[in-house]
Amino acid sequence: MTDYDFDIGIIGGGAAGLTVASGAAQLGARTLLVEKEMELGGDCLHFGCVPSKTLIRTANVYHLMKNSKAFGLPSVELPPVDYREVTARIRSVIGTIQKHDSQERFCSLGAKVEFGAPTFADEHTIQLNGNAHSAKSWVIATGSSPAIPPIEGLDNTPYVTNKEIFSLDHLPSSMIILGAGPIATEMAQAFSRLGSKVIVVQRSGQILSKEDKDLADELMGVLSLDGVEFYLNAIIIRAGERGTEREVLIKDGDGKEISLRAEKILVALGRKPNTECLGLENIGVESDKKGLKVDNRLRTNIKHIYAAGDVTGAYQFTHAAGYEGGIVISNAIFHLPRKTDYTFLPWCTYTDPELAGIGMNEKAAKAAGIDYAIWIEAFKDNDRSLAEGERIGKIKMILDKTEKPLGVQIMGPQAGELLNEWVAVLNGKVKLSTLASAVHPYPTLGEINKRVAGTFFSPKIFSDKVKKGLKFFFNLKGRACG
Repeated sequence: MTDYDFDIGIIGGGAAGLTVASGAAQLGARTLLVEKEMELGGDCLHFGCVPSKTLIRTANVYHLMKNSKAFGLPSVELPPVDYREVTARIRSVIGTIQKHDSQERFCSLGAKVEFGAPTFADEHTIQLNGNAHSAKSWVIATGSSPAIPPIEGLDNTPYVTNKEIFSLDHLPSSMIILGAGPIATEMAQAFSRLGSKVIVVQRSGQILSKEDKDLADELMGVLSLDGVEFYLNAIIIRAGERGTEREVLIKDGDGKEISLRAEKILVALGRKPNTECLGLENIGVESDKKGLKVDNRLRTNIKHIYAAGDVTGAYQFTHAAGYEGGIVISNAIFHLPRKTDYTFLPWCTYTDPELAGIGMNEKAAKAAGIDYAIWIEAFKDNDRSLAEGERIGKIKMILDKTEKPLGVQIMGPQAGELLNEWVAVLNGKVKLSTLASAVHPYPTLGEINKRVAGTFFSPKIFSDKVKKGLKFFFNLKGRACG
């Protein structure tokens, strides 16, 4: 039997890598964790989820202060935002969480942490900082980076991505955002609320192109009211620098050429896997443009080498990366053939209001050719929503022809939090009748979950057939009014 230095080696200290390292080390496996940057935490902690949600919260508070009159409070004249104070708060939040993702903590769990850029020398060995490290199993969890499209002139034009946007030294007076996915829409609203003039350029005919169009369009209406300007079905012709401004020349949906100018350009046009310089081509690990190819046990074509997180190009969410880390532990440490199942994987875009979903949305059901029915409840009919001053949005429950849930979408206040009940219901195979009959506290936004399930049962419970039966058996006298 070959004697390796480690039972398992992990390349990448983001959500997936940290999950594997923590679990493997605590289970008694001799574990090596390698991170290219000088701090653990990955893109989510330093350039993604944590700083973006911190910024969004700040922007939403500022927005509430500016709209105090809508809540029966005196109007307030606010000074402009000092973005240095905003970035200081972002750094503070990152620093607090960083302690949990520190080298010292993982060493206390039993994992050895090394920093540097590794390269595979063979299927079991990497070269790192002039030293060789071998492991029985390897996990590639190197994440992803912003994809920069081949737009004419962009390579010679200053721009920012999610890696720079949270550390700017001042609030841009104006910003052109290329793309309208989750990162783009979140940042568009946040910077607009903070005081920037924001323009969004989108290639398709809706924002958040994977979402149902009715929900995406309603959300776009909210962002438009916040001052965000949209160009949909747009073709980006070229980019350039014009003195202190940046220019993006586009062709709009009507074929008209339009010159857009702003202080900053934010490129948010997708992600690419971080696989460069790992030497994967030397050992024959297969990949494509999306990322490393894996089976449903997250094994690459070399069965003792696994891949998890953004580097596979599949589900680019931090919670998906953590879930995949658990799958890897089951297969690599326990040697139990556990397979991935993304049927009820939730997601959320953290605009205000939020747009969250789990399972299939209407667009996915149509594409799959599934016979489905939709049940909807609006937040304008929820008492707590009205008290909170929230009247926009709805919940959509999608059922198949056997009346089993395919998925749920929520566009409304705290949609991500409301979705958690559906995470439990759908993954736990809880009956809709159980949800409909459960007692929720009043008044809460969560009542909308119970109500949409109850709406499904109402026609069955209060049908003419049921009323006739009750009248026959219990001599009910029928309507007392009308």
